[in-house]
Amino acid sequence: MSARISILMGVYNCEQTLPQAIDSIVNQTYTKWKLIICDDGSSDNTYSVAQSYKEKYPDKIILVKNDSNSGLNRTLNHCLKHADTEYCARMDGDDISMPERLEEEISFLDANPEYAIVSTDMEYFDNSGTWGKSNAKAYPQKEDFAAGSPFCHAPCMVRTQAYKAVNGYTENQHLLRVEDYHLWIKMYSVGYKGANLQKVLYKMRDDRNATKRRKYRYRINEAYVRYLGVKMLKLKKLNYIYILRPLIVGLLPTTIYEKLHKKRLSKG
Repeated sequence: MSARISILMGVYNCEQTLPQAIDSIVNQTYTKWKLIICDDGSSDNTYSVAQSYKEKYPDKIILVKNDSNSGLNRTLNHCLKHADTEYCARMDGDDISMPERLEEEISFLDANPEYAIVSTDMEYFDNSGTWGKSNAKAYPQKEDFAAGSPFCHAPCMVRTQAYKAVNGYTENQHLLRVEDYHLWIKMYSVGYKGANLQKVLYKMRDDRNATKRRKYRYRINEAYVRYLGVKMLKLKKLNYIYILRPLIVGLLPTTIYEKLHKKRLSKG
């Protein structure tokens, strides 16, 4: 049974959560997939955990690793080198895909050839349980990119031809943590478009550790990508005002940011 979906999973120091993440793929209702895991220079036992799954599912899992910690954009491009299927999906090493996720996404893309990207709403959880939900627009237009990325990266599925058309993820230090936002801008700028399924098919781990990873330099990166979005998508110059938002949010004290972040997503 040949695979139709390559699942791209970049992993880094997630030995505790990786088994649950991989199990959520193994237990998908749709089975024509292969999982491509790239370890990005982990210093814990992440690679060993991934290797144990590779040994258990040798026909379903491809395992590679970077020479050193290089960032998600280079890591996912490493995965893409091994993707020879019609579709590519994403998965993170500390999240959970709902059992019907792949089936729902591939059904949408098969039925709607005019779309190259599909993603879904997500639930946010931590050790205390589920606390929030995203609320993505069903059919994002170019104008929606000024205010932020209209697609959740981790639950997405994309036609492989769209990845190839824009040469995958751009490997640039100024795009770390916003490599997906930039990817969507590149795809929309050459005529591709996407949709968001209006149902929760993915659970994203969002806890104190996630907050600690939101360094100010990544806020600067986000501002840079917003600038590129307005320019590449030929949006009205008034949209440049959105560049300021991540810079201002990044200056908020952590306690205030966490409160606002959870308040916004708890309304989902």
